[in-house]
Amino acid sequence: MEIACNWINRGYSATVVLRILEIAESSYYYHQKESIAPVQKGIGHCGRPIKGYSFDTSCKKISDEQIKDWLMEMILGEEDNYGYRKLTKALWRQHQLVINKKKTYRLCKELGILKKQRQRKLHHPRRLARNRTVTGPNQLWETDIKYGYIAGEDRFFYFMGVIDVYDREIIDYHLGLNCEGKHAAHILERALWRRKLTATTTRPVVRTDNGPQFISHAFEDACIALQIEHERIPPKTPNLNAHIESFHSILERDCYSRHEFVSYSEAYETVAQFIDFYNHRFLHGSLGDIPPSEFHNMVLQTNGQPFVVTL
Repeated sequence: MEIACNWINRGYSATVVLRILEIAESSYYYHQKESIAPVQKGIGHCGRPIKGYSFDTSCKKISDEQIKDWLMEMILGEEDNYGYRKLTKALWRQHQLVINKKKTYRLCKELGILKKQRQRKLHHPRRLARNRTVTGPNQLWETDIKYGYIAGEDRFFYFMGVIDVYDREIIDYHLGLNCEGKHAAHILERALWRRKLTATTTRPVVRTDNGPQFISHAFEDACIALQIEHERIPPKTPNLNAHIESFHSILERDCYSRHEFVSYSEAYETVAQFIDFYNHRFLHGSLGDIPPSEFHNMVLQTNGQPFVVTL
């Protein structure tokens, strides 16, 4: 019975697993009922707890937030006419994800992308990223999300940073156990304040992918209120968000892969210390081995143009 529970918890169909192991469905569900802690009278059966992740075919844990990102890329790309059943198959084919169609339905429902809901007219028109020439700081910012894993608590945490494409500094970031549109809007407002742009007419263009945080009303409304142009890259084109993706590879290599986090507080402290190191002491090869914050100040003081970034 324990073997059956392990495979079913990984996302495999209960009917198929029980048939292969020759276990009666009534025995399995009775075992599940007995193993669940009693609930308060009047509340009823609480169902299987939501773990917050699924497994791929190599038994690697994939967070629900990452799965949601993949779903958004699909329905904004070639798979825009797929229902939750075909999206389940696409997740298997493209990402080798072992996931039940019922879970795909739940995630799609949370995102509001079930087929009957995708016909709604968007309040905020989508602006695609275009080629740009960046000649100084505060012209183009990129933001995205990087997932981390807390082994001691068996859950994920989320890092969402705003990077200046020109000087590569992480202007501001959100670090937490959840990440929503309101958090993206908040760090965008704080980034303007840190760069002393709130009292000026100078506003950067903000480039993101099509994650649920960045297509939310909270983030789009904030961009309008802050007079910031928001552009989104087409699905499956992470190269158009290359600078924040490059930073994420540095974060993974020099921080995440060197620690096995026991608690969220440990993860928060470790990542915060690394961001401080990256901004003020990391010798960035693309900046002539100068830390990003030092390079930013140098450009402002000399009013120079060491190079041009073409996207």
